[in-house]
Amino acid sequence: MKILILQPIIPHYREDFFKLLSEKISLDVFCYEKTAKIESDKFKIGAFKNSYVSNIKFGPFVLYNFFSKKYDLLVLMLHFGHLSTWLLLLTKKIHGKKIILWGQGISVKRYMAEETKPSLLLKWMIYFSDGVWFYTDKELEQWKKIFPKKEMISLNNTISDIESILDHNKALTKEELKVKYKIHQEKCFIFCARFTHPHRRVDLLLSSIDSLDKEKFAFIIIGDGHFKPDFSNYKNVFDFGAVYDSDLKNELFDISDIYFQPGWVGLSIVEAMAYGKPIFTFKRSADILQCVEYHYIENNVNGYTFDSMDSFLDTVNSISPIKIKELGESSKSYVKEVLTMNNMVKAAVNNILQIKTTK
Repeated sequence: MKILILQPIIPHYREDFFKLLSEKISLDVFCYEKTAKIESDKFKIGAFKNSYVSNIKFGPFVLYNFFSKKYDLLVLMLHFGHLSTWLLLLTKKIHGKKIILWGQGISVKRYMAEETKPSLLLKWMIYFSDGVWFYTDKELEQWKKIFPKKEMISLNNTISDIESILDHNKALTKEELKVKYKIHQEKCFIFCARFTHPHRRVDLLLSSIDSLDKEKFAFIIIGDGHFKPDFSNYKNVFDFGAVYDSDLKNELFDISDIYFQPGWVGLSIVEAMAYGKPIFTFKRSADILQCVEYHYIENNVNGYTFDSMDSFLDTVNSISPIKIKELGESSKSYVKEVLTMNNMVKAAVNNILQIKTTK
């Protein structure tokens, strides 16, 4: 069976998934975004071989070139704006290809509404498909109630090099690293995400920095982007910009005690959890949007989701090193048990083989 997978791009964090999947199944990957523009925004593109598919974009809609007859199964995006996907779904009996849809089962921006009332457009797309790959169990559980017999899975979305992070051994102690980077504060937060979206809630990050004792709390910042504030006036903020050097990133996470990202948490928390860091963020609401990976956080088990700035400040001012360690160990255990790349690939392969044999 020859398989085609459609993606906008192959980001660096998805490279291992396609590499390992291609070792088990014959596949070609097509992308509809040109990498030059993506790279100009300082976003690291994966090196996995792919082909560009010609397309027309207008607003949220994408019309892409139809694919060769040599493919028996198409893994397309679960995106109602992909007009060509609709055409392929509606003409399945004519072209005879099987179609898996891959994507978020609940919109991040419309989560509060779709959590109780799923998207009607996605419902029809899923209805016509042969199977679906969701990112998390939360999405799968919701759609299984609607389509209990549909071949749907949760991939348990994770990142490239996750096993390397889990196996990482500290070359220097935390105390030695603090001396190296001139950080003297007792507790150290780390933020590692691109400042490309207002929903990161940088205002809450700045409010946290302003509200906490600058002699007791340090903040390590990793990331660049249009919405990045100027941290230069803060003596307890250590801004490293975009970091893709694994040795440097290892040391910065080794120094830190807690991963803190006020909003729009996604795959960045998977990386932090693999480093054994508890995740601190704010509860999803109409004002604070969170990505689907937010559901990897279990309150008071591997992190905290706060109701307010006051509850955040109260907790970080009183939390003990022992509690931080317990939360961090739970984070790392969750990644080891659920969020390895091998698990993600295995789930995809098993689903493909199941759909392949289904008439």
